[in-house]
Amino acid sequence: MNLSDPAVLISGLFIGLVGVALFMYGKKQCNLRFLGAGAALCIYPYFVSSVLLIWLIAAACLGLLVLTSRAG
Repeated sequence: MNLSDPAVLISGLFIGLVGVALFMYGKKQCNLRFLGAGAALCIYPYFVSSVLLIWLIAAACLGLLVLTSRAG
């Protein structure tokens, strides 16, 4: 994570908070889809230093979660 760029830092923190919420919900409901998506959203912002890429990966992760939740 690039700590010198405030946009990357704020984006990573926001997406991490969404990840924590999903992780807690998945743990409470015993739902592995939400657990996995929450863990992914918490971890990957540490390894990505582009704001655009952070938001694209978050959108893909949440979109995949929605698609898999509706399917079954």
